[in-house]
Amino acid sequence: MIEFLRHLVTTRLAWGLLAASALFLELCALFFQHVLGLQPCVMCIYERLAVLGVLCAGLLGMAAPQKWYIRWGAMLLWGYSSLKGLQLALKHVDYQMNPSPFNVCSPYADFPSWLPLDQWLPWLFLPSGDCGEITWQFLSFSMPQWLVAFFAAYLLVFIVIAIVDLIKRRCCN
Repeated sequence: MIEFLRHLVTTRLAWGLLAASALFLELCALFFQHVLGLQPCVMCIYERLAVLGVLCAGLLGMAAPQKWYIRWGAMLLWGYSSLKGLQLALKHVDYQMNPSPFNVCSPYADFPSWLPLDQWLPWLFLPSGDCGEITWQFLSFSMPQWLVAFFAAYLLVFIVIAIVDLIKRRCCN
């Protein structure tokens, strides 16, 4: 099993699957926003950025998975994006499950002045919804609850792959 995972981390197919899964989540978000008319809140926008980080990690890993520095750059981006996305999704779930006047998100995205994504690409990054509002559910779970599951899965797979890639250097070669 470890040998299989060691080989898997150096293939373009594995990194392509990671990128494809993140692209699928991004396309779903855009479908919900532009076809179904569900307006994203600021937490949705930040979660969208975390998914874009996973997508970029998959694309970077696809570029040259045999080169350890490219692979580990992609893996670190993947791990960071997954962890940050999980934290954001958990906070978003908290806004929805524990609504109060003191537990609310900002109505505005807090992008740096040198990277105003909400002004450059408003169709993708402009928040216009309410974080505490549950506008969609599937199997009685809201969108942020599903994102908790997705980001936790991304993070778990990252941890396994990182450990396997480190073991590769310590033994067996």
